[in-house]
Amino acid sequence: MDAKKIMIFAGVALVLFYVITQPANAANAVQSLLGWLEDGAEAIITFMRNLFA
Repeated sequence: MDAKKIMIFAGVALVLFYVITQPANAANAVQSLLGWLEDGAEAIITFMRNLFA
Protein backbone atom coordinates (compact mmCIF):
# COMPACT_ATOMS: atom_id res chain seq x y z
CA MET A 1 0.00 0.00 0.00
CA ASP A 2 1.23 3.46 -0.72
CA ALA A 3 1.16 6.36 1.69
CA LYS A 4 -1.86 8.04 0.08
CA LYS A 5 -4.08 4.99 0.56
CA ILE A 6 -2.92 4.60 4.15
CA MET A 7 -3.69 8.25 4.92
CA ILE A 8 -7.16 8.00 3.34
CA PHE A 9 -7.89 4.81 5.30
CA ALA A 10 -6.68 6.41 8.53
CA GLY A 11 -8.78 9.52 7.91
CA VAL A 12 -11.93 7.52 7.22
CA ALA A 13 -11.30 5.36 10.29
CA LEU A 14 -10.83 8.46 12.45
CA VAL A 15 -14.05 10.04 11.17
CA LEU A 16 -16.00 6.82 11.73
CA PHE A 17 -14.57 6.49 15.24
CA TYR A 18 -15.61 10.07 16.03
CA VAL A 19 -19.12 9.58 14.61
CA ILE A 20 -19.63 6.31 16.52
CA THR A 21 -18.22 7.46 19.86
CA GLN A 22 -19.58 11.03 19.86
CA PRO A 23 -22.53 11.30 17.46
CA ALA A 24 -23.94 14.53 18.93
CA ASN A 25 -20.59 16.32 18.68
CA ALA A 26 -20.09 14.98 15.15
CA ALA A 27 -23.52 16.30 14.12
CA ASN A 28 -22.72 19.70 15.61
CA ALA A 29 -19.41 19.78 13.75
CA VAL A 30 -21.13 19.00 10.44
CA GLN A 31 -23.79 21.64 11.09
CA SER A 32 -21.08 24.20 11.86
CA LEU A 33 -19.20 23.31 8.69
CA LEU A 34 -22.34 23.58 6.57
CA GLY A 35 -23.20 26.91 8.20
CA TRP A 36 -19.71 28.19 7.42
CA LEU A 37 -20.04 27.07 3.79
CA GLU A 38 -23.47 28.72 3.54
CA ASP A 39 -22.10 32.00 4.91
CA GLY A 40 -19.23 31.87 2.43
CA ALA A 41 -21.54 31.21 -0.51
CA GLU A 42 -23.82 34.07 0.54
CA ALA A 43 -20.83 36.40 0.80
CA ILE A 44 -19.68 35.46 -2.71
CA ILE A 45 -23.20 35.97 -4.09
CA THR A 46 -23.43 39.37 -2.40
CA PHE A 47 -20.04 40.34 -3.81
CA MET A 48 -21.03 39.31 -7.34
CA ARG A 49 -24.35 41.16 -7.13
CA ASN A 50 -22.60 44.33 -5.94
CA LEU A 51 -19.91 43.95 -8.56
CA PHE A 52 -22.36 43.82 -11.45
CA ALA A 53 -24.99 46.23 -10.04
